[in-house]
Formats: sequence, C-alpha cells, structure tokens
Amino acid sequence: MIFHITSRAAWESALGAGLYDADSLATEGFIHCSTTDQYIWVANQRFRGRTDLVLLHIDPARLRAEVRYENLEGGDTLFPHVYGAIPIGAVLNVVPLRPGEDGSFAVS
Repeated sequence: MIFHITSRAAWESALGAGLYDADSLATEGFIHCSTTDQYIWVANQRFRGRTDLVLLHIDPARLRAEVRYENLEGGDTLFPHVYGAIPIGAVLNVVPLRPGEDGSFAVS
C-alpha cells in the first residue's frame, strides 16, 4: 500500500473524472506518494495546519503507471512516485487527515 495526501476538493473532482492526477504530474512528471512510515512526516513537512486533507490508500498492483522508489531531493529515504494518473479503482480507502490543535499530524 502507498499513500497520497490531497485536498478533499481535488479528490471529489477526481471521482467525477475517474482518474486522479495531481498538479505535480504536469509539473514534475509524477505524483508524490509515501509509504506507511512516511506519510505523517510528509503531512507535517508540507501540510501543517491544513484541515481540508484526505489520505488516499493506493494499491500499487491496480495502477497502470510505473511506480519508482526514488529520492530526487537528496538523502537516503526513497519515496514512491507514480508516473501517471491514478485510476479511482486503485484507491482502496480515503480517510480524512486532520491535524491536532497545534496544527501537527500524528498517527491515530
């Protein structure tokens, strides 16, 4: 299972289209994802305090696009990158991702 953080509005738009394609797909060529051990760190680094987020649970076996584990910003930690749009059928669960009172995210 890999994970992607997005806004509720972006997810609802994807439901109508049948595919999810983050802005990064057009600008960077892939959709940023995380592993189980990474998504809380990503949420705190990139989305601290946001209350409009959902966490997509994605089954890589249901993707049509290639998934590459890489770190393009330097460092040793490899993140899953999806090199194409994500079909709605590959998303097995969607859960709200809410910060605590201090704006940080934690595993619940």
